[in-house]
Amino acid sequence: MLPERGRDGRVTGLARILGTRTSWTSAGDGEFFCPGCGGDRNYQRLTGRRRFTFLGLPVVPRGETGPVVECAACRRHFGTDVLDHPTTIRFSAMLRDAVHTVALAVLSAGGTCARTSLEAAAGAVRAAGFTDCTEEQLAALVAALASDTGTSYGEPYGPGLAIELHEALDPLAPHLAAVGRESILLQGARIALADGPYTPDEREVLATVGAALTIHADEVTRLLVAARTPS
Repeated sequence: MLPERGRDGRVTGLARILGTRTSWTSAGDGEFFCPGCGGDRNYQRLTGRRRFTFLGLPVVPRGETGPVVECAACRRHFGTDVLDHPTTIRFSAMLRDAVHTVALAVLSAGGTCARTSLEAAAGAVRAAGFTDCTEEQLAALVAALASDTGTSYGEPYGPGLAIELHEALDPLAPHLAAVGRESILLQGARIALADGPYTPDEREVLATVGAALTIHADEVTRLLVAARTPS
């Protein structure tokens, strides 16, 4: 009996006799953003053992493989680095907290906490997801922040605010496109400009925001100038 051949003339019978098979074992589960589905899904973290097969039966161990992440919906496998991407819900919370932190930092550095600045800040924070935010709440938070740090309106911007900004923005920056990072900086700029030109402390805060968002210093300067120009 002649061996079976494919269209290219090569023998294909061995492929049906010999092969490999992977046996998967669950090593955990959770929720992640599935790049295949384009949304939040449940997943299983799998580790595998590979074996050579003979006539479809596993015979000789070939070693371990994985781990991989399997989507419970589309069943596709991904590298475990996919878990570094936040879920949609987590991303929304990170963005909301980032805008809130930037608004408080700019208000704290502004010196007067004017009504126009509070209105601009509250509008930005509400749009980011804190829908019940009011000007009075922000003013109270700024006053509490000043009390905790032993400073008052108009005093130099301190390292505590820089730490808060980096804690809120550093984890978010890798997941934002350039336009998204610029949008957060420009929101802070508009809050600073609501009561007049930038103060030195406001500029320092906004420079820290830009650095935490991985925006080049020259681009930060350009954006702050552009924010002053009426559209």
